[in-house]
Amino acid sequence: MARIAVIDYDKCNPNKCGHFLCERVCPVNRMGGEAIIIDEENYRPIIQEASCTGCGICVHKCPFNAITIVNLPEQLDEDCVHRYGINGFVLYRLPVVKEGMVVGILGPNGTGKTTAVKILSGQLLPNLCGDNDSWDNVIKAFRGNELQTYFERLKNKEIRPVVKPQYVDLIPKAVRGKVRDLLRKADESGRFDEVVKELELENVLDRDIRHLSGGELQRVAIAAALLRNAEFYFFDEPSSYLDIRQRLRIAKIIRKLAESGKNVLAVEHDLAILDYMSDIIHVVYGKPGAYGIFSQPKSTRNGINEFLRGYLRDENVRFRPYEINFSKKSERKSQEGEILVEYPPLVKDYGSFRLEAEGGELYIGEVVGIVGPNGIGKTTFVKMLAGVEKPTEGEIDWSLTVSYKPQYIKTDYEGTVYELLSKIDAGKLMSSFYKSELLNPLGIPELYDKNVNDLSGGELQRVAITACLLRDADLYLLDEPSAHLDVEQRLAVSKAIRSLMAKNEKTALIVEHDVMMVDYLSDRLIVFEGQPGRFGKASKPMGMREGMNRFLASVGVTFRRDPDTGRPRANKEGSVKDREQKERGEYYYT
Repeated sequence: MARIAVIDYDKCNPNKCGHFLCERVCPVNRMGGEAIIIDEENYRPIIQEASCTGCGICVHKCPFNAITIVNLPEQLDEDCVHRYGINGFVLYRLPVVKEGMVVGILGPNGTGKTTAVKILSGQLLPNLCGDNDSWDNVIKAFRGNELQTYFERLKNKEIRPVVKPQYVDLIPKAVRGKVRDLLRKADESGRFDEVVKELELENVLDRDIRHLSGGELQRVAIAAALLRNAEFYFFDEPSSYLDIRQRLRIAKIIRKLAESGKNVLAVEHDLAILDYMSDIIHVVYGKPGAYGIFSQPKSTRNGINEFLRGYLRDENVRFRPYEINFSKKSERKSQEGEILVEYPPLVKDYGSFRLEAEGGELYIGEVVGIVGPNGIGKTTFVKMLAGVEKPTEGEIDWSLTVSYKPQYIKTDYEGTVYELLSKIDAGKLMSSFYKSELLNPLGIPELYDKNVNDLSGGELQRVAITACLLRDADLYLLDEPSAHLDVEQRLAVSKAIRSLMAKNEKTALIVEHDVMMVDYLSDRLIVFEGQPGRFGKASKPMGMREGMNRFLASVGVTFRRDPDTGRPRANKEGSVKDREQKERGEYYYT
């Protein structure tokens, strides 16, 4: 067995553990050996993997959860691509790059997807887990592999890469000016008008970058990438902040780019979109922050299904102890029971935009999904229910307590995650129920010692969801909780919401664009229709089958269920299944 030891030095705090507790408890050290030594210059411990027995005592004794020790098959040693120094993150294998194909990447955050992209784009010379300082050695290491030719061309500067970043909401901090000027500057292909039309950006060309919404920033970032002349394109989470119609449009555009002969790599956590867009996929597995392993390339359907099962058949690797399955029924049981509240018809009129919402009732213990295009008033509706916005007509005057997580999370809290959450409810942080149903599945204890202002987008999202669900309330409102979360985190959030609402007899309304997540957690749906940016109309809560058929009919997309896992799969437009379902008026998982 090969053994890797990883220390998260951001968490390691020798001054608070009595000066290197790990060194003192290590059995090898106590017997006179040196499995853990101290780097006096940098004042930090170093685990010598050759001497470590893998007993795990230091892992369990470390009060900051800073140490990870993993035993891996020895044959992986020859597949080691890059290591970030002694006791640093290790990456094994790389995804293939195929001309004329979209290669999808599926896996948890923190398992090396970004490192792989930096290597494939030439930003990072892989050290091959040694002292490599030459692309010639990399080419030699991948001899006989599909990547050999790719790295030869990369070394000779015959390949130019373009990367669409993950966190598009950070773009305004780095770029200034109008959208038109930014895209004109990026246009090397002479396709400005074509790309602007494809991505529906005509109405924002004269807007300042700082004034764009998340969805608009996402489309501008994708446009900037498409307008550049390159051989290798990488799209990191291209669906974030987009509605289902926009997601499918982006997927088609990315497929079209590959069909023109380009190399395209895409990380996507919306499984329906990944399925729709990819020709083949790689599953990435491992322990976030410690190591990541790319699987062999797989057909899209088999790869996604194996990911949901937690078992890679060809590699004979189980990387998750449980399977993820979806209900194969097209509609859950009709909600019955006690009504929590009835809300009246509501109107919000901004002059340039008007929202009309039908009145409805919400039941205790249910989760209601809210679906519809961007710019149609979903966030405005939720804000009215939360008391953040006052309706123009109708009145929200109830004695309910409401907990609200907004779409865009901003915080200037000076303190740690634990301090923030303990101010909300310190008792629940100690509760075994909340630990098992919410905190541990979302990985919150691992963030306790981090400063809130230092969190990444995905970490901040998980903390904001947790803060919302920890509050004592009758009604929980969460606006786009899936943003920046990977697939497993999205499913963990969905399970946590359903579990907490059912067991605590509370009610939740969730605004969401990920069809898989909507399908996984919703009992009923509120459907928004209208003309984005002009007017919106919200239905009353309705059953899943009726709601999804109504919503998908307005989008013009049909879905079927995978026969093995029950997950939703988008039908290709114009396919036999697509035509058959549209003729029957059954857009939802027949």
